[in-house]
Amino acid sequence: MAAVFIFRKRAAGVNPRPTTGRAVRHRRINLRPTGIIKAMDDPLPSRKHLRRLEKVHSTIRPVVYFITICTLERKKFLDNPQLYDILIETLRDAADRTGWLVGFYKVMPDHIHFFCSPKKPESVLSEFIGQWKGLSAKRSSEVGHAGSLWQKEYFDHLLRSDESYAQKWEYVRNNPVRHGLCASADEWEYQGMIDEL
Repeated sequence: MAAVFIFRKRAAGVNPRPTTGRAVRHRRINLRPTGIIKAMDDPLPSRKHLRRLEKVHSTIRPVVYFITICTLERKKFLDNPQLYDILIETLRDAADRTGWLVGFYKVMPDHIHFFCSPKKPESVLSEFIGQWKGLSAKRSSEVGHAGSLWQKEYFDHLLRSDESYAQKWEYVRNNPVRHGLCASADEWEYQGMIDEL
């Protein structure tokens, strides 16, 4: 290792010399080690994800949406047993065709609430809703309903946790009671669950 000498000026115009009779030795620090510079010049190695992260990802709950769809002009005709059967059959069919799971649902006279979750990341919510609206409107003619069933738009809300799913369902479950349609939530016959979310 090279020695470094520290000199101090004794007076102006005098050549510097060591402060003591012997030279003060210091270690020289190489600020740019060649190993680091060489590593910076090489391309970064490709890295694989850690196996434990795969396990974490597989345990994360999928997203759950809360959906509300209203009838055209908020007309009250959905609380009909035959139409109810068609709505649920077509909801199940559209979900299967487009890669969605449907959890709890509640059919009210002028709107429907349900919870859904994609089976695959590439499943598109608007395709699922659009297909269901089309199928249910087409099949509603079987029970004598002519014309459009649904408003063009729908309301969707992304739930944030398991607790919000349970809390939101409890609120939706009591919807008929708040509207004076029955005395208790369990009395309302137009509700159920298709898939476990």
